Amino acid sequence: MAVTVEDIKALRELTGAGVMDSKKALEESGGDLKKAEEFLRQQGIASAAKKANRATNQGIVESYIHSGGRIGAMIELNCETDFVARTDDFQSLANNLAMQIAAMSPIYVDETDIPDGEEADTSQDCLMQQPFIRDPSMTVQDMVNETVGRLGENIRVRRFKRFSLGE
Repeated sequence: MAVTVEDIKALRELTGAGVMDSKKALEESGGDLKKAEEFLRQQGIASAAKKANRATNQGIVESYIHSGGRIGAMIELNCETDFVARTDDFQSLANNLAMQIAAMSPIYVDETDIPDGEEADTSQDCLMQQPFIRDPSMTVQDMVNETVGRLGENIRVRRFKRFSLGE
């Protein structure tokens, strides 16, 4: 099946992937948009794994205050360059992560932060393993990996803090 420009455009709108990546994914999946989207997701995970050891010395501090002003969160999200830190994709990721923290009250960034000997439910207590509140079919780590694939840089949650009145 020949890949059409409309198919490439539709896949790009769904995933934010580049033209050539979208074309390749559609060719690999025989023109099936769902399979192509999954192919791109897997490529993003592979891309994120390759970039995991790169230094992340730039980024932003993002805050989210829930309506009513009773709950808030702050997060430090790091990337490799200040150019990427200023992109809409990166800032949207930071905002979504701050909202996730306010809503789900994680304690740790990931399982490596859990102190030795302490029992923890990683799917609840670790931010990166929590189901993403806007799309429970994926974890926060999956969402970060997709953004790494789109932006081409390593992204790391360095730290966060949740605030709630009365706690």
